[in-house]
Amino acid sequence: MKPFLLALAILVVLIVAIVVIGALLPKHHVAQRTAAFNATSEQVFRLISGPQDWRTDLSEYKFYDDAGRHMISETDKRGQRITYEVVESQSPTSFRRAIADKNLPFGGTWTWSIEPHHGGCAVKIQEDGDVYNPVFRFVSRLLIGHTRTIDNYLAMLANAVKQRNAGVPSSMAR
Repeated sequence: MKPFLLALAILVVLIVAIVVIGALLPKHHVAQRTAAFNATSEQVFRLISGPQDWRTDLSEYKFYDDAGRHMISETDKRGQRITYEVVESQSPTSFRRAIADKNLPFGGTWTWSIEPHHGGCAVKIQEDGDVYNPVFRFVSRLLIGHTRTIDNYLAMLANAVKQRNAGVPSSMAR
């Protein structure tokens, strides 16, 4: 019985520590990454703002209008769906979208800035995020890292640019 109570006490202390540390972390964060691509700003902007058939993390991606607002629904491979609103689209230099779902434990925007760079272009992604739940805040800051999703996205974008430059159809780029 003692080992069970000791294990239970350790588990409770661990959970309390995660909640307390998460509560002490700031709700808001800014994360950014930049990557260079061997493609024009126009080509990369079309990938970012158009159909996402090149993204291997998604099972479904839909554009639609909702009362004049440009919306995007993404469903990842695990079945999690997130709805975004396109709040800015200035081809070929910037694109911004905000999480439209209000029932998630996080929210915020991603802003893509695209500039010419050494015969190609550079893309900077800035995440202005909020993590409301202290447990999610602990996990996103200390276990996953705020830039992990941006890094994964930029890697998929680099692969898509490479596939497009090689003339591979998008349906084969997965």
